[in-house]
Amino acid sequence: MTSESPSRRRVLTGAGAAGLALAAGTHPSARAADLPLLGTYDVVVIGSGAAGMTAALTAAKQGLSCVVVEKAATFGGSAARSGAGIWIPNNPVLLAAGVPDTPAKAAAYLAAVVGSDVPAVRQQAFLAHGPAMISFVMANSPLRFRWMEGYSDYYPELPGGLPGGRSIEPDQLDGNVLGAELARLNPPYLAVPAGMVVFSADYKWLALSAVSVKGAAVATECLARGTKAALLGQKPLTMGQSLAAGLRAGLRSAGVPVWLNTPLTDLHTEAGTVTGAVVTRDGAAGLVRARRGVVVGSGGFEHNAAMRAQYQQQPIGTEWTVGARENTGDGIRAGQRLGAGLALMEDAWWGPAIPLPGDPYFCLAERTLPGGLLVNQAGARFVNEAAPYSDVVHTMYERNPTAPDIPAWLIVDQNYRNRYLFKDVAPTFVLPDDWYTSGAAHKAWTLDALATSIGVPATALRTTVDRFNSLARSGKDTDFHRGDSAYDHYYTDPSVLPNSCLAPLWLPPYHAFRIVPGDLGTKGGLRTDARARVLRADGSAIPGLYAAGNASAAVMGHSYAGAGSTIGPAMTFGYIAARDIAGVL
Repeated sequence: MTSESPSRRRVLTGAGAAGLALAAGTHPSARAADLPLLGTYDVVVIGSGAAGMTAALTAAKQGLSCVVVEKAATFGGSAARSGAGIWIPNNPVLLAAGVPDTPAKAAAYLAAVVGSDVPAVRQQAFLAHGPAMISFVMANSPLRFRWMEGYSDYYPELPGGLPGGRSIEPDQLDGNVLGAELARLNPPYLAVPAGMVVFSADYKWLALSAVSVKGAAVATECLARGTKAALLGQKPLTMGQSLAAGLRAGLRSAGVPVWLNTPLTDLHTEAGTVTGAVVTRDGAAGLVRARRGVVVGSGGFEHNAAMRAQYQQQPIGTEWTVGARENTGDGIRAGQRLGAGLALMEDAWWGPAIPLPGDPYFCLAERTLPGGLLVNQAGARFVNEAAPYSDVVHTMYERNPTAPDIPAWLIVDQNYRNRYLFKDVAPTFVLPDDWYTSGAAHKAWTLDALATSIGVPATALRTTVDRFNSLARSGKDTDFHRGDSAYDHYYTDPSVLPNSCLAPLWLPPYHAFRIVPGDLGTKGGLRTDARARVLRADGSAIPGLYAAGNASAAVMGHSYAGAGSTIGPAMTFGYIAARDIAGVL
């Protein structure tokens, strides 16, 4: 916020205009022309996440004047909090690394994953413009990227799928490039261990650092990177921190202002065309005019309890998401008031989560590592624990009405705890007390006692674990096929044979962790076309209005092609929107 306070007249004028509009039964933009003019730009971008900042950078480099308005006191949105995997087939980073991708393979794979949920023309637009977007970002920001080698596509057995993966992530970035602006970067969902520089691709090995030579070597390398950065006086950033900071540095170089603490109130229209945004700045309402277009990149609605209750299955909770707290669907609702169509509102970028005190923990490696299994409230397995995380939660919701598995329980033994990192708790270390007092974690010396603690039938739990142990010893999960896919083996222990996904539970005490339907954000939103234009329910475009990222319905439909299927399309459609506005698409 600036040091100047708005005048009392300005505050009352803004409040009065909004109040009159609501009393008259019209949306606030009906009186937007009476509000103070905060500026006029060619393009107004709502939101400073990956979609918004990529759109703004693209617009600026096409010679258009642009401003980014951001609700939060920080920039970066959910992207800054994330691991920042980016799924873009045939991008230059992949091809330079020798990944055997082709446009034909990518098109076949995406079509097989997404199916008919998303028009083919939108899928084609993503595939066609994604590689150029990555090249553009590297040419116009300090960002560089690295292949996440071995991080398989989520369905590598489908036509065109790649077991070696198509995901990339940001390379290390020195935060000093942002100067004082670095303090306004949205913090990460999980902090990197002090003194280390860690990439997303390192975590699978850090989890194994106590039992794997390579895991120990990766941990040593992470520490060496941190030591080197400290000696050079750097502020090393990786993952979402690197992505958001790099895009922000690109905007600074391009002269694009980013207004923080400036939430969207509504979209402004003239003669049916979107020509600006009504925002709140310095505590007062004002109008930002857009000569050419408005790009909505304001994120999903994961923190809007009313919207989640309206559109999504129960049980659902805003406390189970790791998306940015400011994501309350503002851009989606503003578009809806203009007649925009919506799609995929019932879905999200799901993943099993442990509802720890404070923040939920999005559970990746922990449910896949050998020596653990998921059970429902009947004490029975119900899913391949190593399946793509969105599939696990889809299964939870599909089965819950008849075979309750919300919450479910991750069951492990002490052998598992002696070997593997769990969240940020080292092997053999005691878990925090508040995990137990909150009910997120339970421990007992027998399976019967553990069953009683978590409220499942003891006989059923013993039978389930016995069955699982026999499958683990054989190396073949004939019940749920855990380990049949190359993807299943990413977060596993290669030293465990014959199946790196499977190991029996045998050493007490036994542990149980409460599992709920978490998410990285919602994936439903404004319906858009291949040019990122927002569409009405009848398929016609709303002039001047574009959307990208989680404010728009995902190009992935109800599925998830690979790590980074959120951020890759978000950046690509932000890029597409700006180029369409500039008339160079």
